[in-house]
Amino acid sequence: MTPVELKKRTKEFALRIINLVETFPNTFLGRHVGGQLTRSGTSVAANYRAACRAKSNADFIAKMGIVEEEADESTLWIEFAVDTKLAKAERVAELMDEANQVVAIFVSSINTARGGKR
Repeated sequence: MTPVELKKRTKEFALRIINLVETFPNTFLGRHVGGQLTRSGTSVAANYRAACRAKSNADFIAKMGIVEEEADESTLWIEFAVDTKLAKAERVAELMDEANQVVAIFVSSINTARGGKR
């Protein structure tokens, strides 16, 4: 996957996250989980773009580490949305799969940038 394709994919992931959060109720829980999920989900795209402009391999690895963490955090908040009944598991299954795939892509990219070491 090229950087351009991955920029598009992470942006689409962010938009899907926003669309999900828009369905949450306007309650303390809905706002809290929605806010956390929005921040982590949109951060994936923003931080990946920053990683693409890294000044060195070390900078790239550091920025990609942030992307990985934010993608993984997004999976937590999607799970939490299901666990608290803000969203149905069936409704978020594809989004959860995408989140897990994104995490795997970034883990692989980091490992490649490190020369296969983790």
